[in-house]
Amino acid sequence: MWLLYGNYYPLSSYFEQIRPIRNLCWVFILGYYSIPEEMERGSVIGNIAKDLGLNFRLSDRKARIDTEDDNDQYCNIDLNTGDLLVAERIDRESLCAKKPSCVVQQELVLENPLELHRITIRVNDINDNKPHFKEDLQKIEIRESADKGARFPLDEAHDADIADNSVQGYTLEKNDHFILDVKTKGNGRKYGELVLNKELDREDKHEITLSLTAVDGGSPQRSGTVVIHIIVLDANDNAPVFSQAVYQAILPENSPVESLVITVSASDADEGINGEIVYGFDHISDEKSNMFSLNTTTGEIRVAGSIDFEKESSYELQISAKDDGLGLSSYTKVIINVIDVNDNAPVIELKSLSDPILENVPQGTEVAIINVQDRDSEKNRQVRCSIQLNLPFKLVPSIKNYYSLVTTSGLDRELVSDYNVTIIATDEGSPPLTSSKIIQLTVADVNDNPPLFDEASYSAYVAENIQPGSTLCSVSARDPDWRQNGTVVYSLLPSEVNSSPVSLYVSVNGDTGVIQALKSLDYELFRSFKFRVMARDNGSPPLSSNVTVSVYITDVNDNTPQILYPTSEGNAFKTELVPKATHGGSLVSKVIAVDGDAGQNAWLSYRIIQSTDPGLFTIGLHSGEIRTQRDISESDSMKQNLVVSVNDNGPTPLSATCVVYFLISDDLAEVAEFNHHTEESDSTVTFYLIIALVCVSTFFLTFLVLILSVRFCRSRKPRLLFDGAVAIPSAYLPPHYAEVDGMATLRSAYNYDGYLTTGSRTSDFKFATIPPLCVQDFFLQEDIHLFKCVYFMQNISLTS
Repeated sequence: MWLLYGNYYPLSSYFEQIRPIRNLCWVFILGYYSIPEEMERGSVIGNIAKDLGLNFRLSDRKARIDTEDDNDQYCNIDLNTGDLLVAERIDRESLCAKKPSCVVQQELVLENPLELHRITIRVNDINDNKPHFKEDLQKIEIRESADKGARFPLDEAHDADIADNSVQGYTLEKNDHFILDVKTKGNGRKYGELVLNKELDREDKHEITLSLTAVDGGSPQRSGTVVIHIIVLDANDNAPVFSQAVYQAILPENSPVESLVITVSASDADEGINGEIVYGFDHISDEKSNMFSLNTTTGEIRVAGSIDFEKESSYELQISAKDDGLGLSSYTKVIINVIDVNDNAPVIELKSLSDPILENVPQGTEVAIINVQDRDSEKNRQVRCSIQLNLPFKLVPSIKNYYSLVTTSGLDRELVSDYNVTIIATDEGSPPLTSSKIIQLTVADVNDNPPLFDEASYSAYVAENIQPGSTLCSVSARDPDWRQNGTVVYSLLPSEVNSSPVSLYVSVNGDTGVIQALKSLDYELFRSFKFRVMARDNGSPPLSSNVTVSVYITDVNDNTPQILYPTSEGNAFKTELVPKATHGGSLVSKVIAVDGDAGQNAWLSYRIIQSTDPGLFTIGLHSGEIRTQRDISESDSMKQNLVVSVNDNGPTPLSATCVVYFLISDDLAEVAEFNHHTEESDSTVTFYLIIALVCVSTFFLTFLVLILSVRFCRSRKPRLLFDGAVAIPSAYLPPHYAEVDGMATLRSAYNYDGYLTTGSRTSDFKFATIPPLCVQDFFLQEDIHLFKCVYFMQNISLTS
């Protein structure tokens, strides 16, 4: 077929050739697609599937676009629609330079069976480059003696486009002395010549500046401009002349830098400075200027860069010769043909690979497709391929530069699980170059092995009170199968711990086998437990195995000793009676304590940390028995108090304290006498407290009267000192000042308890609760020693 700019035109022959090759593939030749350059990526070139009449899904045949000789891939294929798409920007100038026809070769490859369709895409030029001159300013020196009609060649404008899009003409700025004559070279390129239309007079005008514009024939039209600076001189009427109109040279690729390519030569009939010639490149691209250098004096052209036949097989250079560099000039062409050298080894590329391979695949199964390319030309690019012996594979040649790697016998993963197949490619050059590529193939297995744990059982020792999320231990199982058949997943089997599901206490990471605690473990509740972990693979059907995990909890010192004796009941403590005739070393009491921990954390020790008489009693370090250190004497206090500390033996000891009360006495009469003396002492203390209370009350009353007097003086109005509505500023009130019911100056009611002292020896009489009274009623009642409380003295009890 023939496809131009998206239009489809059927020809008499659909394919150039259809040829079966060894029953493995077919070769098809597709016609041409013609597209403009600079198409955007993703643009549709044509529909391959429709043009070829393919009635199957391209993805099923693994369709792809390939290139020949490892060239750039400019196209892609949409596997869903069959459209041939632009994959990379196509610049015709970079691809083909000035060639009249620019063609890109691509290949459509289908697999299983392998088919190859050759695609030729013609890239058409668009007017995307404007004409430009080598320099922005061109200087010309003309003698004033020049005759009318004298011609002066101008620099040629260059346009990277071709045909009509290249330079088509020149226009000259209007002036009095010159007209422009546009000429065409043998290769069709146009250049301009200045024609002297009116004689020059240097005395009248010694410099002339003109503007020369080059235009192309594209649509829209593009142009470029150069300034022509004319200096009027005396006669230099002979231009240099080259010895040859065209020079040709042969250059082997990879020639070293500074290698001489060719020497150009020109002569000038003038003498002196007008006969000195300067050589130069006339409009040469940056790429070519980097490849070659020109001696401006001798005309020698030498290698300046890397010469690669595979990139460019020939070069065309335009050389200019000017006398004194500013006068007349002439031009010649140099054509350099590059000779190919066998400097590229074959390139092996893996196009398709089936990996892994099941061990039960039939003989003759295609497992890989190989493509071999050599960038050299002719005999240097002819390649032979082979693989090493004693492998269950062989290479089967397919279509152009393609090989299929197929099995020659059955595979057994239990014997060999991996193969390294080395592809060796050798070209026909002299000397021949060789390259190799290793293809790694893996044989896949069926799921015939269950996971096996590394150990028959696992044990973990952890301290109690472990934080949730802490790791207890890790189980590990291995499965010799491959990939999902050998991927092990761990899980807990249902069981109970302390009448609760084991899943409340532990969890296992399904991927790593790490077992973690879900809650804190208490040694005092249970000291060990067991559960089972299952390891299952992901095969079909899955296989599994189990293992027992035992967790042993170790004790941590987290329980404070508890004192069982002596104990307090409410606010009353038990008192031990010790006879006065007790001898030293006698057992008088015992502190009994327990600790909920185990081991050394539960070992208790007893110490007296405070006592009424430090030298009277001692306590057993581990027994808690309280004994007298010496005989009881008459001088010993009747009341003896011991503060006992009980400590455990943990790394960070915990402790508890208790108070043991002793009364040294032989009979109850002595106990009563002891209470009598105590009450007399307490009576004296009570007397001093009453005096202090009276003093404070008197001070408060005086302070209050002073405040009221000041306010009375300020108001200058007669009013009662105590009218029942006196407002006392809060700044003068005590912090705990409270209001009495019925008084406007106080905010809340409080009741205060008043007590008599025990000095009467008759009773512990307690007065009933008496509400506080106002300040102006403060007084002392008869002789019952009853005081009315002051507002800021809250809850004061006068006790022994």
